[in-house]
Amino acid sequence: MREGAIVEGGWRVLVVDDEPLARDNVRHLLARAPDVTSIRECEGGQEAVEAILRDRPDLVFLDVQMPEVDGFEVLQEVGPERMPPVIFVTAFDRYAVRAFEANALDYLLKPFSDGRFQEALERARRQRATGRDRALLERLSSLLETYRTPAPAGVEAGPSDAPFLERIAVKTDGKVLLLPVAELDWCEAEGNYVVLHSGGRSPMLRETLNRVEQLLDPKCFVRVHRSTLVNVNRIRELEPDVDKGWVVVLRDGTRLRLSPGRKPAVEALLRQSF
Repeated sequence: MREGAIVEGGWRVLVVDDEPLARDNVRHLLARAPDVTSIRECEGGQEAVEAILRDRPDLVFLDVQMPEVDGFEVLQEVGPERMPPVIFVTAFDRYAVRAFEANALDYLLKPFSDGRFQEALERARRQRATGRDRALLERLSSLLETYRTPAPAGVEAGPSDAPFLERIAVKTDGKVLLLPVAELDWCEAEGNYVVLHSGGRSPMLRETLNRVEQLLDPKCFVRVHRSTLVNVNRIRELEPDVDKGWVVVLRDGTRLRLSPGRKPAVEALLRQSF
């Protein structure tokens, strides 16, 4: 953790994001606020948990998508009784909708404008002045706990009220690409990243494939391998492989290995799509 600019005022703010450029952007915007006293930064979730418990900041800008310990896990590890007010920062609009509908303090959907940032900061000021920030955070914590608790065996979990992801903001070539989910061909896991194949583009998103799969409509995307997620609408055919296995052939000719145990689910979804 490192400390940033010191300016006059009374707010001690913690900025948590694994991307240095994202932290820099928030820090520069905060430095303009006359009521911000100090700005500290963390690049990971576990570091953020320790900083929050030790330093007790007045406000936290918290990235949702981080490897190892994500923003939701930070909230849960710290606990509602010790967690300061939070403004979530996310590249996934489904996270943002869930946080907003649960009456979180606020959220910022990447890429956000200076004006939108100032709106979030002003809302934090109002909530602090009225003493409502604690109640909002406790309600959000309850929602996240419910969301992360798996349904008991034999009980089918109800559908989420939040819509499935419609676009993904991903940094590539120094820019932020807003990639519509409908244009995704397939996704593959690569270390701590997910490669998003769309036409001739293959930007990389710092996220797990499991998390991406949770946010996509299961009627449109299917796991064909533990490291591969495919848009059903891009599948041309299933073809026998030389080793008695199967291959998923996409419309552009891409050939992807189909795990034997996943073949029935893929076939069932293909039948529904026709």
